[in-house]
Amino acid sequence: MNQKIHTVFPNNISLTIKREDLIHPFISGNKYRKLKYNLLQAKAENQETLLTFGGAFSNHIAAVAYAGKESGFKTIGIIRGDELIDKIEGNPTLKFAQENGMQFEFVSREDYRLKSEISFLDNLKAKFGDFYLVPEGGTNELAVRGCEEILTPEDAEFNYVCCAVGTGGTISGISNSALPNQKVLGFPALKGDFLKDEIRIFAKNQNWELITDYHFGGYGKVNLELIAFINQFFDENQIPLDPIYTGKMVFGVIDLIRKDYFPENSKILLIHTGGLQGIQGMNMKLMNKNLPIIKSNV
Repeated sequence: MNQKIHTVFPNNISLTIKREDLIHPFISGNKYRKLKYNLLQAKAENQETLLTFGGAFSNHIAAVAYAGKESGFKTIGIIRGDELIDKIEGNPTLKFAQENGMQFEFVSREDYRLKSEISFLDNLKAKFGDFYLVPEGGTNELAVRGCEEILTPEDAEFNYVCCAVGTGGTISGISNSALPNQKVLGFPALKGDFLKDEIRIFAKNQNWELITDYHFGGYGKVNLELIAFINQFFDENQIPLDPIYTGKMVFGVIDLIRKDYFPENSKILLIHTGGLQGIQGMNMKLMNKNLPIIKSNV
């Protein structure tokens, strides 16, 4: 569903947001897209277990847990941070995943960096038996295939398509299905320029660009300016934004509009990639610091 933003912007620029967050109540946005064909492949391989990786408040962990339960798979989450082993009850993401049947293996941050090593994966198979591996963040060829379905024929009117970037799968899929006249802008949630190489693995076209100025200090980092923006956007449009991904992207696009980045009469489509389950965990952190919390209707 595309929802027009009624704010009046300079140079006759218009904003529309694609509400991918409304696809599914628990497997929303790009996580639904990324898991779609991976679940079908796991079924085709007669696998019974999905194993994946993620951090304490991972949208991906929550989505895999629920999708696995809904599709009849056992799920295993390899969680970054062995200090979290006795903190599940106080963590809304991990608690949700556990309530939906996910088994956890908590590993140190040092060991977590080895998650792509063959020996590390072999040790997991020795411990848990055979499984279908879903990469951290869900990005692989099948995930990109799912993300290629985000854009539809009704989106042909837009000059720019903007999305948040985590592991690069979503922007790759959007780039592959964008029309020749459309420019795809990605707003990384992480510091650094390394994502370009990841995206080039899956993106078939050269129609994309990363805007790296709106990570707000890095992954999971927020400040009062971002919180105030997200809350004002919610008050004006009744659209909740998560503070890790989509909130930063929308902030960036509107800031660029005000800086005359976009040509006159540009029609811009913003992709809402979901992630709203993370608001609860972020608000817990903000309350502990006596900071304003993020508004939402979830």
